[in-house]
Amino acid sequence: QVQLVESGGGLVQPGGSLRLSCAASGSIFSIAMGWYRQAPGKQRELAASVTSGDVTIYADSVKGRFFISRDNAQNTLYLQMNNLKPEDTAVYYCQISRASGDIWGQGTQVTVSS
Repeated sequence: QVQLVESGGGLVQPGGSLRLSCAASGSIFSIAMGWYRQAPGKQRELAASVTSGDVTIYADSVKGRFFISRDNAQNTLYLQMNNLKPEDTAVYYCQISRASGDIWGQGTQVTVSS
C-alpha cells in the first residue's frame, strides 16, 4: 500500500508563505489526491484537491492564496500557501482517494502567528 509523508509545516507570520510537500512511496500518476486540514476543536476539512485528470478544486477560504500541484516524476504532491492567515493554523494532511479506502499521511503542523 502506498504511504504518504508530509513535510514543510512550521511557524510563519501572517502574510507569509509555506510550501507543503507530500512524498508518496508509489506512483501518483492520474490519482486523485488532496490536502485536508484540521484545526483544534474542528472537523477535518478539504483545503485543495486535484482530480485524476488534474483538475484543481479549492475551498472558498483558500482560493487565490493556495495552489496545489504534483510532480509525477518525484511522486510528490505540493501545496503552496501564500498570504497565510491565523485561521489557516491547522494540521495539514495529504490524502489519496481510493474506492477501496482513502490513504492518509501523518500530518504536518502549520501555525500562523505573530
